[in-house]
Amino acid sequence: MTLAQEAGSSGRTLTILLFLAMIAVTLVITIRAGRQTKSATDFHSGGRGFSGVQNGFAIGSDYMSAASFLGIAGMIALYGYDGFLYSIGFLVAWLVALLLVAELLRNSGRFTMADVLSYRMNQRPVRTAAAVSTMTVSIFYLLAQMVGAGALIALLLGIEPGETYLGMSADTAKIMGIVIVGILMIVYVTFGGMKGTTWVQIIKAGMLMGGALLLTVLVLAVYDFDLGSLMNDAANASGAGQSFLEPGLRYGVEVPGDALQTLWNKLDLISLGLALVLGTAGLPHVLIRFYTVPDAKTARASVNWGIGLIGSFYLMTLVLGFGAAALVGREAITAQDAAGNTAAPQLAEAAGDHFGGSGLAAVLLAIIAAVAFAAILSTVAGLMIASSSSLAHDFYNSVLRKGRASEGEEVKVARMSAFGVGAVAIVLAIFAQSLNVAFLVALAFAMAASANLPTLLLSLFWKRFNTRGAVAGIYGGLISAVVLVLFSPVVSGSEKALVTGADFAWFPLANPGLVSIPLGLLCAVVGTLTSGERDARRFAELQVRALTGAGAEKASTH
Repeated sequence: MTLAQEAGSSGRTLTILLFLAMIAVTLVITIRAGRQTKSATDFHSGGRGFSGVQNGFAIGSDYMSAASFLGIAGMIALYGYDGFLYSIGFLVAWLVALLLVAELLRNSGRFTMADVLSYRMNQRPVRTAAAVSTMTVSIFYLLAQMVGAGALIALLLGIEPGETYLGMSADTAKIMGIVIVGILMIVYVTFGGMKGTTWVQIIKAGMLMGGALLLTVLVLAVYDFDLGSLMNDAANASGAGQSFLEPGLRYGVEVPGDALQTLWNKLDLISLGLALVLGTAGLPHVLIRFYTVPDAKTARASVNWGIGLIGSFYLMTLVLGFGAAALVGREAITAQDAAGNTAAPQLAEAAGDHFGGSGLAAVLLAIIAAVAFAAILSTVAGLMIASSSSLAHDFYNSVLRKGRASEGEEVKVARMSAFGVGAVAIVLAIFAQSLNVAFLVALAFAMAASANLPTLLLSLFWKRFNTRGAVAGIYGGLISAVVLVLFSPVVSGSEKALVTGADFAWFPLANPGLVSIPLGLLCAVVGTLTSGERDARRFAELQVRALTGAGAEKASTH
């Protein structure tokens, strides 16, 4: 066995040991939290007992997914300035959540966003629509994370096509990765509820920030902490020269001689920005985090902590992306993964080689692998708790049982829902391995921005808003986002499309947000104006509730 093979084998062993240690710790926490999870409030919102700092770390963990850690570092490594646009969009999005949503949602709801949407409406149609939207957005996001988990495990175990490791081929390793993540996700949510999930997320946030900080310091140390020198080297190694540090390499690309395509490219950039900025405040697994704190003041504090963590993290991804471009190189990154998702792990190896040879490289790769895997586990657990809570609280209790289910019954159904959603997600992810992860995430954001945020804000601020408007807004935004993507260049009509050899794309934008968000809002307004339903008293009650928090602990079952 050569030295390189020995280093690779020891790296694999270390990676597996770190995975197992992390899983063991999180399972112990989940079991302990499960013993304290008895009521519906415990299961859905962790007993509302988390502090602003704790919930801020959990919010950051929910948001700083593997797609953020691996995807954005890769985007910056390949496209420079344009890759960093994702980071800016993700961060600015939290100002919308802080200023318009966090306090009002915490004050006026109990467990899910449907508590606010349906407060002054007819419960059953609105809660059904909200549950459908929550499930659809969460499933697309879940698929992205679990598909990424499969690819990550095969990559970090060093299993190339045609090779085996521990009796597994690369394809088998990907499927095993998906199954393992799915099973752990089910266990976290079924046994630990929101308490267990939150503590897993807090630990993961610490790991992610620690891993990113370690790698950032090592990269800067290579360049004697001279960021300018790092950026120049990255630009020179990128093959794009100075253009690497300027806008237009990936988004808003100007096509010489084709003014129409140039226009679509620029509009697509605006569409993506809208989806990222507005989608965050409509993501179900983000919204339920505001219910885990005791009051609105703590909700605001937790968002501030989340913004601080997320902002610091995305600044570090800038160094990681430029570091990968400079130290690993574009060719090496794309040879491993065309989308650049392996840039951060490859950078860990390169930094380790620079300071301590193959031994340190293997250690750093194992650490970054464990961090990325923790990021996936944390995000899928948050998505799962949002889905199971919506199915049990909104659909089962409020729609099927008309608010008459006991707390014990609701928790039992939530646990069964977690098992069912997890099983479905595992099966879908196995068949969806060829799908582009970034496409799935962008679609989830666009759907949340189109279906959830407009109806949520209209519920809180528009006196005339009613049941027909809420239902039309949710379904209109959801359906328009999905339909537009199906007929976009992402699905057909281009070399990088999901369906090759076919062209049924008539919608020119890759992201539907620019059209689907206004359509969702229009559907909500038209639906409202075509209905004579009004309830000024309930709107006044909701305003008092949103501003003071009075009565938020009680479920609305009118």
